[in-house]
Amino acid sequence: MPPEDPAVRAEAVLSAFERHANPGQARVFRFMGLVNFEAEAHGAWVRDVAGQEYLDCASGYGVMGPGYGHPAVVAAVQEQLTKQAMSSRVLLSEPTARLAERLAGLAPGDLEYCFFCNSGAEAVEGALKFARVTTGRPGFVAALGAFHGKTFGALSVSGRDVYRRPFEPLLPGVTHVPFGDAAALDRAVGPGTAAVILEPIQGEGGVILPPDGYLAAAREICDRAGALLILDEVQTGMGRTGRLFACEHWGVVPDLMCLAKALGGGVMPIGAVVGTERAFSFFAAAPLLHTSTFGGNPLACAAALATLEVMEREDLPGQAARKGARLLGRLADLAARYPRTVREVRGKGLMIGLEMTREGAGGALMASLLARRVLAVHTLNNERVIRVMPPLVITDAELDRATAAFTDALAEVDAVVEEL
Repeated sequence: MPPEDPAVRAEAVLSAFERHANPGQARVFRFMGLVNFEAEAHGAWVRDVAGQEYLDCASGYGVMGPGYGHPAVVAAVQEQLTKQAMSSRVLLSEPTARLAERLAGLAPGDLEYCFFCNSGAEAVEGALKFARVTTGRPGFVAALGAFHGKTFGALSVSGRDVYRRPFEPLLPGVTHVPFGDAAALDRAVGPGTAAVILEPIQGEGGVILPPDGYLAAAREICDRAGALLILDEVQTGMGRTGRLFACEHWGVVPDLMCLAKALGGGVMPIGAVVGTERAFSFFAAAPLLHTSTFGGNPLACAAALATLEVMEREDLPGQAARKGARLLGRLADLAARYPRTVREVRGKGLMIGLEMTREGAGGALMASLLARRVLAVHTLNNERVIRVMPPLVITDAELDRATAAFTDALAEVDAVVEEL
């Protein structure tokens, strides 16, 4: 029997997705010319069913820190799979305990307890609950432009109305203030505030870095008011910004830290809430007050343990710092060359955003990069900003290739920017 034609297979897959998953997204795929589905991926490269290869500068929104299919992470999961994939949930699981111990040893300050879940949104949900039960207070203060996930509680503390309005009323008692404005934060935090939740660097808001002293001020404001500080490191954590955790750049230790994305090494989904003894003290009297059937399962924990070993052995945070500085400088040079197209380039490590000057330019740049077989996507809360977040293992030669693609793509977009 002859092999199925890739084009026929691709159309069948896209049609099935359109009929039974998400017709709106399927239309976007067709519009962008993404008619072939991804078939395999290794390192910083994705290959589609037609055999075309793409250099991935988005890495699954930051999931692929060690790259696609890192051999050490895959081997750890394969070994665990031969032993036990999922937990009985009755007996203790060694990978869960080992991962908690490892994270506690790596986390900054007095963060020493871990709760495991399956995603960043779940980690945020857990942190919000932990803050309420610890303080006995109902309120939260979050930042405009923030993104913490799309589950109910996480969406409530996120800061873009387009995602919030269809589901209102959301969680009551949430106040949003401008990111980076310490005075506004101070005014919003009061005796009814359970916690302040912030991203050290706003990811979906457009790769927005905090002003110097802002996170330290947030820490002091929370301490003075008796509120907890939650830092959402789902996107910024695991070496992405040049440190294992972004809060280390500013020497600030939260009460609760949310992790996910790259924690599973791009092989298994896993999220975590890492916290202080105080923030986890309620578990002493009520160990089943917050649980997750699949959270901390042996496969996911094996992947995370291997990922942490890779992070240390290959110094992925250091690689991100070095490569990020190089890439940021190159993109800044391009921005200076095309000032009517690029407003600003900013970032830390390999978490970089290019802010375009007008609506439509971001989409045009994405399409132009795609034509050059480079994957990049805009940030969810600001479509003018194209995020550049390649796997931390991207090589210097691959960075050169990405730079060349951005150079040509920006020249193409700049030629038509007035029409966008």
